[in-house]
Amino acid sequence: MRSETEISRAARFEARVTEAQKALFQRAAALGGYRTLTEFVINSAQEKAEAIVRDSEILRLSRKDREIFIDALLHPPAPNKKLRQAAARYKKQNHT
Repeated sequence: MRSETEISRAARFEARVTEAQKALFQRAAALGGYRTLTEFVINSAQEKAEAIVRDSEILRLSRKDREIFIDALLHPPAPNKKLRQAAARYKKQNHT
């Protein structure tokens, strides 16, 4: 059975770039101390992908929105009639 590392190494990614892009990437790879152009490109793409995913998972609020949110957590409103009825139905269905 192949290990996860072997499976990862088997994956292939190809891209067409202009000569100018390739020259820029090669220069950056050399200046950045990368052993190969591939190592530079993969590392750069992974860093960018992780940043994009991380940013999409973060909830950004204005200062006022944060204050409203925290206040709602610290001082929740009392349950209204519909919420109390829903809770009663839930308890009846799931705890009998």
